[in-house]
Amino acid sequence: MVSAFVVGVWMLQQQSSLPALSSLLWLVILISLITIVLFKLTQLARSIKRLMIVFVVSLLGFVYAASFATLRLSDELPTAWEQKNVEIEGVVASLATVNTYGERFRFDVERVITPAAQVPRHITLNYYQAHRQKHAWQRLPSMVDSSDLLNPSTFKAGQRWRLTVRLKRPHTTYNPHGYDFGAWALAQNIRAMGYIRNQNAMEKVTDFVWQPRYMIEYCREKIGNQIMRTLQNQPYAGVIRALVIGDHSQIKAQDWEVYLRTGTNHLMSISGLHITMLSGLAFSVITFCWRRFPRLVLTIPTKKAAIIGSVLVALLYACLAGLSVPTQRTLIMLTTFAMALLLNKRMSISQVLTIALLIVVLLDPWAVIAPGFWLSFAAVAFISYTVVGRLKVRHWLVEAVNTQWSITLGLLPLLILMFGQASVVSPIANALAIPIISLLVVPLAIFGALLPFDFILHGAHQLLEVCMVALHWLANSPLATWQQAAAPSWTIAIAIVGVLWLMLPRGFPQRWLGGLLILPMLLVHPASLAQGEMRVTVLDVGQGLSVVIKTATHLMVYDTGRQYSQENDAGNQIVLPYL
Repeated sequence: MVSAFVVGVWMLQQQSSLPALSSLLWLVILISLITIVLFKLTQLARSIKRLMIVFVVSLLGFVYAASFATLRLSDELPTAWEQKNVEIEGVVASLATVNTYGERFRFDVERVITPAAQVPRHITLNYYQAHRQKHAWQRLPSMVDSSDLLNPSTFKAGQRWRLTVRLKRPHTTYNPHGYDFGAWALAQNIRAMGYIRNQNAMEKVTDFVWQPRYMIEYCREKIGNQIMRTLQNQPYAGVIRALVIGDHSQIKAQDWEVYLRTGTNHLMSISGLHITMLSGLAFSVITFCWRRFPRLVLTIPTKKAAIIGSVLVALLYACLAGLSVPTQRTLIMLTTFAMALLLNKRMSISQVLTIALLIVVLLDPWAVIAPGFWLSFAAVAFISYTVVGRLKVRHWLVEAVNTQWSITLGLLPLLILMFGQASVVSPIANALAIPIISLLVVPLAIFGALLPFDFILHGAHQLLEVCMVALHWLANSPLATWQQAAAPSWTIAIAIVGVLWLMLPRGFPQRWLGGLLILPMLLVHPASLAQGEMRVTVLDVGQGLSVVIKTATHLMVYDTGRQYSQENDAGNQIVLPYL
């Protein structure tokens, strides 16, 4: 039933426009009528009744997501107030992200001072600093001066400011296979974006607003700045910062390329794996210490105390990450397991996965359009499929290799579907990087950031440097990644069946047939153009023009759009995904 609800939510996200309120009302009436029929007609065949229930639950998911979206879209910037000076007062809601020309941050609008002006509640603002713009031409747009990272931000999380801004609605480029910024902004509840217009009139009203979410952002900001000061001029300071507070804005673009080619990009920010391992470490430490004090054991059993402590550690670490969607998923799953153990209830991994899936979609209906949503849940599902319920207990090393193999093979169809590529060296890279980063670098980085001992942070960075030497070597190999054109949908479907077939327990007959079902996804290519034919595609790259001309034997790209900064590059964001 949960799957049917998620499918209904996903169907809403595929619509080009929201259904009208009248249409939603008719859907609610239809759901009510079908529900009445199910209660009244008890003689219906079980299969028909089940199909009707699945249909009703899917409609409920569709209506829920549509209602959620309608409510969020109601808070929007009127077209008449785009690119006009508006004076507002509000609170800095996130730590500032340093870029080439200044800094960017989220802002919660509390009061609109300009008469008759309408401004959404949640916006993002850019603060362009003259001294950075003056020297920006001297370096590439993808470069951020390291001295800029050490300077204190003008805007700190939790401060209340009165500002004059110019705003515009979030908009995206309309290209096939491109990044949909508009959908991302809506999912993040960013309803307008702009910049501070009159910097001379900026006024800080309150030094700090005492609310839980601002306190979390303030702590993240302090810890992040401490890391950058301690690891000044170190090549992977931005990675350490990402591992501790979940802000990967300072990771260099060339390093991201290495992580993508080796399939280790999920390790370079706070992920579910890190939270789970840190929680497990806390469980072991608390268990070891608690047993040494009989009075504590008599008050609270050791196992329950360790469960409570491990969940609290996971919660604190998730807060350091800003409670991002991936950390929410892991936290929900860990909490569900913990509640079951504390209440002495036996729950299967499928039940926990289902509960987490439902809660995540209820909290954030846009999660279903994020690749990470499907990849993370699929990874846990494939691990449970290959590990849980098997009769033979294998050596821990064999189990670790089997787990990595199941994740790599299981996610292959989804990676080909979503990105058109997959890392070939991912099993080797993850087998090396997971123990070093999750078990050594992450705990040391957290302790080093919280304790006044700089050598701990430097030790974490040195371990990361050793790991990066191996990752660079793997990423530079000519067969690091498998890339291909978009595979037809039918090949993806049978490839998933093939993967499940291959992962059946040893001894199941004809498991090798699963490999044959995967081959069409890797070998079937779209029909090529005939001799004399030409396909011309004009890409929307914002301010500029990019034209892709394809013939039977050649491909020509005319212009790639502008590169404004490391995070705003039309070539990487638009042209390459299309190619």
